[in-house]
Amino acid sequence: MADLRALIRRSAALWELPVSYREGMRVPGRIYATEMLVRAMDDGVLEQLANVAMLPGIVKYACCMPDGHWGYGFPIGGVAAMDPRRGVISPGGIGFDINCGMRLATTNLDYDEVKPHLPRLVDRLFARVPSGVGCKGFIDLSRNEFMDVLEQGARWCVARGYGWQEDLARTEDNGCAAGADAATVSPRAIERGFNQIGTLGSGNHYLEIQVVRPEHRFDAETAAVFGLDRPEQVVVMFHCGSRGFGHQVATDYLRAFVKIMGPQFGLTVRDRELACVPFASREGRNYFAAMKCAMNMAYANRQVIMHRIREVFAEVFKKDPADLGLQQVYDVCHNTAKLEPHTVDGRRRELLVHRKGATRAFAPGMTDMPPSYRRVGQPVIIGGSMQSGSYLLVGMASGEQTFFSTAHGSGRRMSRRQARKRFQGRKLLKEMAHRGIHVRARSLKSLAEEAGEAYKNIDDVVAAASEGAISRPVVRFTPIGNIKG
Repeated sequence: MADLRALIRRSAALWELPVSYREGMRVPGRIYATEMLVRAMDDGVLEQLANVAMLPGIVKYACCMPDGHWGYGFPIGGVAAMDPRRGVISPGGIGFDINCGMRLATTNLDYDEVKPHLPRLVDRLFARVPSGVGCKGFIDLSRNEFMDVLEQGARWCVARGYGWQEDLARTEDNGCAAGADAATVSPRAIERGFNQIGTLGSGNHYLEIQVVRPEHRFDAETAAVFGLDRPEQVVVMFHCGSRGFGHQVATDYLRAFVKIMGPQFGLTVRDRELACVPFASREGRNYFAAMKCAMNMAYANRQVIMHRIREVFAEVFKKDPADLGLQQVYDVCHNTAKLEPHTVDGRRRELLVHRKGATRAFAPGMTDMPPSYRRVGQPVIIGGSMQSGSYLLVGMASGEQTFFSTAHGSGRRMSRRQARKRFQGRKLLKEMAHRGIHVRARSLKSLAEEAGEAYKNIDDVVAAASEGAISRPVVRFTPIGNIKG
């Protein structure tokens, strides 16, 4: 439990960790959460936030989102912006599952139309979208072709018929992180990733069929801009990332940075999990280019899964995917570092923003989002547990305080080991079936790890994001079908 005595309360949903908390802090830490959520955070969140605040070149604040909890180096939900000229880049501030992200698609189907087909729909999706540890995709790629994917991302997929051109416009970075260089990744990373495109993976990754209840449409006008305009409308949401490839990229560079950060650059950190190098160095730029390759692998991965979803819906409902209204709303990523322009103390600056388990949330009027969305702001997709629900939010102008970043999910409150001890997968299956949620999972053990009670209350997290003025809710989604790795 976090010690509130160490924090200064700035507002109902903003707490500050002063630089006096620990010698060496260059900036204060900030936690965007209600008192209830802060009390539920472990002390490790404060320790890690303080460690992040010591990194060279950090600007303004080290931030933690409402879903924050202990992570590798950075807390999950950690955000830090660095001056790219004199600051560092840290794989621990990005994560192992690089560009782990969310994709949301609408349908023109309502709950009554889908309900009779739900078991078959979930079963077919489970069969067609590989999930679980070590699963392999259906696209037969050579290693050289995979190198092209790493540099082209979702564009490679769409060019080969795995998706629609408009999908790219509704994906962060238009589905391709520019500057990716496959020459900066190891043969081991390529070996781990070349056959995993179109796979869901395991852990907290999922594919879910959801419905928008009328009482959960909080801003009907904005919802309509995103294509959410029907009573009891059914949508599809999924969460996955760069799989073993991204993990290997992070592992390779972390090991290298631990060895060279002191001898070569004179850098020291309190926690070796924050191993870093100057962003402007050759090593820093190489990692940045390799990280972008992992981002592109994840974009391609989600693009192929989107293609599979359209195929399955078309088969089950005997209609073309376009006639079913299977339009992508947006694809947002977590676990990245990006060069972005931000205003700090009245001055426009380019900053390297690390978002570890945090979502970009650009405000109305900003670019780098679909033109049709600029009036209302960037969509933010926040996934909850398989037993609770998920949200679509939008960015706000006041999000400038977090470099336009917000939460990415409900956030764990129990370790996987604790969850396995407390919950039984078979019992969870029965409970969810009783509630009308059809579930398929690769293992009962992994299902137990993802029990709803192992996570924070998604409604509390979203309320804190709204109260902290970093994003605001548009609609809430209720699960009716779920696929777990």
